[in-house]
Amino acid sequence: MPKGEHLGDLEELTLLAVLRRGPAADGAGVRGELAEAAGRTVSISTVYVTLMRLEEKGYTSSWKGEPTGRRGGKAKRHYAVTPEGRAALEAVRAVRDGMWAGVPDAADA
Repeated sequence: MPKGEHLGDLEELTLLAVLRRGPAADGAGVRGELAEAAGRTVSISTVYVTLMRLEEKGYTSSWKGEPTGRRGGKAKRHYAVTPEGRAALEAVRAVRDGMWAGVPDAADA
């Protein structure tokens, strides 16, 4: 993660949702993953704003798929986590693991 760059909670969960959805994750799928796996209900516009912010940081990339008749001829935008995004997630995980290492078990507290 770039020095001084902070990965917010929703950004972290969104990156993980994109990874869970696979190489062609889309906004609706990411939203569903956030609700199902993380218990977070967010609007679709919040998902897209977060995905755009992650792309601006270089943590995701996106591309448009083929237009479909089901979507009225509109193409779906797909997302993938970049190597920089994966590194940012690993950095956050290392910090969290380090912090948890110093927390006593509930039975010890």
